Amino acid sequence: MVSLKHLTLTALAATTSAQTANSTIRYMPFGDSITEIICWRAKLWNKLQSTEWGTSAVNFVGSGKTENSCKDTKYDRDNEGHSGFLAVDIASKNQLDGWLKTNPADVVTMHLGTNDIVRGKKSVVEILGAFTKLIATMRAHNAGMKIVVAQIIPMGQASYNPQIQALNTAIIPWAQGLNTTASPIWVVDQYTGFSGTADLRDGVHPNDAGDVKMANVWFPAVVRAFEAARAEKGGRAVRFTA
Repeated sequence: MVSLKHLTLTALAATTSAQTANSTIRYMPFGDSITEIICWRAKLWNKLQSTEWGTSAVNFVGSGKTENSCKDTKYDRDNEGHSGFLAVDIASKNQLDGWLKTNPADVVTMHLGTNDIVRGKKSVVEILGAFTKLIATMRAHNAGMKIVVAQIIPMGQASYNPQIQALNTAIIPWAQGLNTTASPIWVVDQYTGFSGTADLRDGVHPNDAGDVKMANVWFPAVVRAFEAARAEKGGRAVRFTA
C-alpha cells in the first residue's frame, strides 16, 4: 500500500521540478566572432556563479558550443555567435528566426555591426535597419524578450573607429525608439575604456584583459534583464519544506 504522504511528497517533488525548469532564465549571447571565439562569455558565466544567477537560475542557450581554450574552463558554452556574419545578412536571410526556434530565449545580448562596417562597408542606417528587424524577430518569438544591445568595441585599425563611433552614437536614440515596457532594451557601452591596441589580441578580438572588460560591462545589464525576466515568469521559485 502506498501512503498518502508518499504520494503527496512525490507530487510536490514533481511540481517543484517543473516550477524550477519553468523559472530558469534562458540567456542567448548573440553576435559575430566577438561573441563566438572569445572568452568574455566564460568570465561572465563565472562572475554569475557567485550570485543568485548561477547554473540553477540561468541557462545559456544557442547552437554554438565552441571551445576557445579559455582560462576559465568550466562554463556554459552555448551561444549564438557566428564568425564573419553581418547583421544585415542575418536579418535579410531571417537566420535569427531559426536559431530562436531551436533555442528559445528570455534574454538576449547582442554585439553586432563590426563585420558590417569592416567587411560589408554598410552605412549606419543599413545596420540599424537590420537591428530593427532582429529586434522584431526576437519579440515575435517572445513578446517579453529582454534585450541588451552593445555599443561595440573599437578595432585595432583606427580608420574603422569613426564609423564604429557613429554607429554607437546612433544606437542610443534607436534603442529608445524601440524600447517597450514588456520588452525593454538596455544599451551597454563596450567602446569607452576599451583599448583598440592593449585590449585586443589580433586587432579585432579581445584578449584576456579585453574579455574581463567586456564581461564587467555586460554583467550589471544582464542581471537587470534576468530580474525583469524572472518577474515576468512569476517571481522566485517556490520552496517546499516537508
